[in-house]
Amino acid sequence: MADNYTEVTNTSWFSRLGNSFGGIGAGLVMIALATFLLYWNEGRAVRTGDAIAEAQMQTVALPGISTLDSSYDGKLVYATGRVVTEDTLTDSMFGITTKAIRLRRKVEYYQWVEDAKQETRKKLGGGEETVTTYSYQMKWVGQPVDSQNFKRVEGHENMTRIQAANEDQYAANVTFGAYRLPDFLIRSISGEKAITPNLNEDQRSELQKTFFSRAPIPDTVNKAVESGVEKSARGPNSMVHNQGNFLYIGRHPNSPKVGDVRVSFFEVTPAKVSIIARISGDTFVPFRASNGETFYKLGMGAQDQTVMFDNAKSSNSMMTWILRIVGILLCIAGIRMIVAPLQVIADVIPLLGSIVGAGTGLVALLLGCAWSLVIIAIGWIRFRPLLGICLLGAAVALIAFLIVRGRKRKASAPVQA
Repeated sequence: MADNYTEVTNTSWFSRLGNSFGGIGAGLVMIALATFLLYWNEGRAVRTGDAIAEAQMQTVALPGISTLDSSYDGKLVYATGRVVTEDTLTDSMFGITTKAIRLRRKVEYYQWVEDAKQETRKKLGGGEETVTTYSYQMKWVGQPVDSQNFKRVEGHENMTRIQAANEDQYAANVTFGAYRLPDFLIRSISGEKAITPNLNEDQRSELQKTFFSRAPIPDTVNKAVESGVEKSARGPNSMVHNQGNFLYIGRHPNSPKVGDVRVSFFEVTPAKVSIIARISGDTFVPFRASNGETFYKLGMGAQDQTVMFDNAKSSNSMMTWILRIVGILLCIAGIRMIVAPLQVIADVIPLLGSIVGAGTGLVALLLGCAWSLVIIAIGWIRFRPLLGICLLGAAVALIAFLIVRGRKRKASAPVQA
C-alpha cells in the first residue's frame, strides 16, 4: 500500500544567490578533504602493497597443524585445515541455541517509510519552483522508523511490537588443529547459513509472556484494522509464530501490519580454511612488516598460497581505485559549488542559466580531474617517483589545454563597438 503527498515551494533569485555564495566555503572544505584523501590514499596503497610483498617473501608452508612445532614459532606461515569449536552459542532474547563459530541475529520491522522525490523548475527572473512528492509505503526495514519526522504523519504512524537489535556472537574457543584461533581470525570466517527457528508451543508461550506480560499489546495503528472479536480470541501464542526461516512477532505472519517484527538467525559452522599469519606460541598474530603495516589473510576452503596473495593485492588495488574515485568526485563537487554563483546569476534568463551551468559543470569536471591528478602525482613522487613524474606531466598538459582553450575563446569573441 502506498500514497502520495505533494508540496510546492518557491525560492527567490536573491535567496538562491545568497545560498550559492554561502556554499563557496563548503566547496573549499570539500576540496581540502579531497586533497588529503587523495594524497593519503597513495601512501596507504604503497605501504599496503609493500607489506603484502614482504609477507609473500617471508611466508613458509606449515607442514601440518595436528601438533605444535616450536621451530615455526615467530614465523609467518601458510596453512590449511579445519576450524572447529565445541562452544554453544545462545541468543538470550529468543532462546535460539547452536554449536557454532558465529551466531547472528537479524531483526526487521514492518514500518511506514517516507520517500521524497524533488523536481525543480526554473522561473523567469532567476527564481525556482520545487515540487516535492512524498510517497508512503509499508515495508520491512532494518531499524524502527520515527514517523513523527514525516511530512504527513496522520495515517502513517509507526510503532513496534518489540524492541530488539541485531546481534553477533562469536565462539571464544575455536581450534585449528593444535592451534587456537585468535579473535581477528575467528571474525574473518564466513559461509553463514540460515537457522530455522522451530520453537515449540511452550517456548513461544514463554516469549509471549516475556514480550507482552508487563504491558498491553500496543494496538495504536491496528485498531482500525482488527475487529474486537479477533482481539478477544487471542490464543496463548497468538503473537509469536514460526514462519519458515523467521520468528514472527505479530498476529498474522501472512498479512503483516505496521509494528510487526520478524527475526532471522544465521550460523557459521566448522569449515575448512586457509590461513596466512604469524605463529605465536599456540596461536596466531598479524605479521608486522618493516614499514609498520600489518598483514594476515584467511580464506574459505583449501586455497593456494599464491592465490591468497594475489587476492590480497587485488583487494588493495580495488580499495585504492575506490578511494581515488571518491576523492576525484569530492574535488569536482567542491569546485562546482565554488562556481555555482555564476549559474545562479545567469538564471535570470533560464535558458542562459542552463548554458552557463553546462559550461561551469565542464570546467569543474576538468579542473577537478586536473587538481586530482596533481595531488595523486605528488603522492606518487613521494612514494613512486618515476610514475609520479609522468602523471604530473599529464596533469600539467591538461591544465595547459584549459588555459589555451580559454584564450582561444577570448580571442574569437566578437569585439563590441
